Amino acid sequence: MKQLSLLLLLLGTAGFSRAQSAKPLFVPPLSPRLANYTIDVSLDPVTKKLTGRETLTWRNPSSDVVRELQFHLYLNAFRNEQSTFMRESGGQLRGNEIERNGKDNYGSIEITSMKRRGNAAGGSEALAYQFFQPDDTNRDDRTVIRVPLGKPVGPGETIVLDIAFKAKLPKIFARTGFSRDYFLVGQWFPKIGVYEPAGTRYATTGQWNCHQFHANSEFYADYGTYDVGITTPTEYWVGATGLMTGEKRGPNNTKTTRWHAEDVVDFAWTASPHFQVVTGRWKRPSGGAVNIELLMQPEHAQQAQRHMDAVIAALAYFHKHLGPYPFPNLTVVDPPLHASGSAGMEYPTFITAGTAWFVPDGARFPELVTVHEFGHQYFMQLLASNEFEEAWLDEGFNQYYEGRIMDDWYGPRSSQFDLFGFKMGDLESSRDQYVHQDNPAIGSSFGNTWQLPEDQYGVLTYAKTATWLRTLEGLVGRRVMDEIMQTYFIRWRFKHPNANSFIAIVNEIVPRRLGAKYGPDMNWFFDQALYGDKVVDYQLSAIKNNRKNGRGQSTVTVQRKADGQMPVDVLVHFENGKERMMFWDGKDRQRTFTFNEKSDVVWAYVDPKQKIYMDTNLNNNSLTLQPSSAPAAKFAMKFLFWVENWMQWLAWLA
Repeated sequence: MKQLSLLLLLLGTAGFSRAQSAKPLFVPPLSPRLANYTIDVSLDPVTKKLTGRETLTWRNPSSDVVRELQFHLYLNAFRNEQSTFMRESGGQLRGNEIERNGKDNYGSIEITSMKRRGNAAGGSEALAYQFFQPDDTNRDDRTVIRVPLGKPVGPGETIVLDIAFKAKLPKIFARTGFSRDYFLVGQWFPKIGVYEPAGTRYATTGQWNCHQFHANSEFYADYGTYDVGITTPTEYWVGATGLMTGEKRGPNNTKTTRWHAEDVVDFAWTASPHFQVVTGRWKRPSGGAVNIELLMQPEHAQQAQRHMDAVIAALAYFHKHLGPYPFPNLTVVDPPLHASGSAGMEYPTFITAGTAWFVPDGARFPELVTVHEFGHQYFMQLLASNEFEEAWLDEGFNQYYEGRIMDDWYGPRSSQFDLFGFKMGDLESSRDQYVHQDNPAIGSSFGNTWQLPEDQYGVLTYAKTATWLRTLEGLVGRRVMDEIMQTYFIRWRFKHPNANSFIAIVNEIVPRRLGAKYGPDMNWFFDQALYGDKVVDYQLSAIKNNRKNGRGQSTVTVQRKADGQMPVDVLVHFENGKERMMFWDGKDRQRTFTFNEKSDVVWAYVDPKQKIYMDTNLNNNSLTLQPSSAPAAKFAMKFLFWVENWMQWLAWLA
């Protein structure tokens, strides 16, 4: 294994020691720390199997008497073709397909024992568990279990479980597993669900939130601390969530690295004998630093600086526009091309990126994937939204900020792609995916992810949400939008917000900053953009000048061609150079503006500043009596050809 260091200008010393103090990282706790794990796991790289022991300490956050526990066993999604995940996905995910030519390509997890500490005699009590399916009728799905308790857990009480388990990792195609001697180990241990007390999120009574693993869903978990020992062959470099607190050599050419993480919702790790390790450091404006570790493939080492620059840009942007990243480190994993199914994934303080040796600088996919996955540290980790039921609160918000960062960094017209004379911006790409659907009214962003319209999860959750967030920004302005997002982040970090949490803040800030410009609240906007499936399309349909001898009138007509209703500006330009900006609430089907000017109208533009980013057809937003002779049309087909070819590559990375 080869270890490298980057000398990063203005960032201080690049190198740092991996082994950190085992003392608590943060005082006082940043989160409730309801689910706390101590885990020891061994990896057999030949059989691709894990053997683990886990101690879970869980605290009842409610005033309820809890009579059963519920757990996720995510790896059982890959047990066979009959799991709900495999039935829904057909064995395919994000352009990757499971190889069905051998049993070794499948994965599973089994609890071999579960005991509760502290029975009446001072010993432990063996617990039995049952598979069940809270979301469907598929009796073959084994991704969720319930554990009945002889002695319930009272309000505020704590239960301690000792769990032994063994797991077989799948060949990577869906975020986790192995490929040759590379391992990305995610969602790998028995993981307790979230008990939601009455009055939190949408719970009217206390209840477990513990969904099956679906093809179009990610995760939801409570905060806690993790102390994890990982045993591998000595030649493997290990990276993981949290900080490495020590390393010890063991028998048979093995070593155990120990890791500690606090106030996180998950723990993932990677191991490979081939990583080239690149280290850097970002100095916080408020003091202190974030240590960055890139685990690069040797064939991608020349792209390390691209990844480092992207991480630093994201750290700085989120620090300024949302709030501080509270952790002392970040690990970025660069998977090999043969393990591309593990690319573009997020875990606390630990993300996977994705690239290939042939990606030119103008194709900025390594940067955007790195920026995107880092952004999840805020929405997946620090806010910990429920990605089963409201994935848009994580993926959509993150897609919006990916676009902001990339567009600010490289420019809004070339931040994603700038090659051979063809350019595309990041937010522009999100909008393009949404508005060019065969039917943009196919569904809303809101809802359980596995119940969204078929093949629409990505568009509705990522692209449409980013597009309507950009529309909200257009309506209220960047400064007010930043206040909304900062307030949301600061108020709800470590608390599992939902849609109502965000909308309440919008309805608090917008009237205070903009008065009654858009009414007493913005519910009308969310009814259409979030909960609804309405389509927005405004057209500048006619300009007429009826004038003789300097007298008469000019009219400009704007039409609402779809069912969505948004307030719009209309810019009118006169022959003498004067301009007038008109405002229309956008509710009627048509609005005609009349002008008694001494000069004819030359051109007009509805929504000239593109505030209404959701408008599905920008080509009909303007009309001129002096047509432009710009030769843009002849490049359109070439541009679409390049976009179509690169979008497939982008889908693999994102």
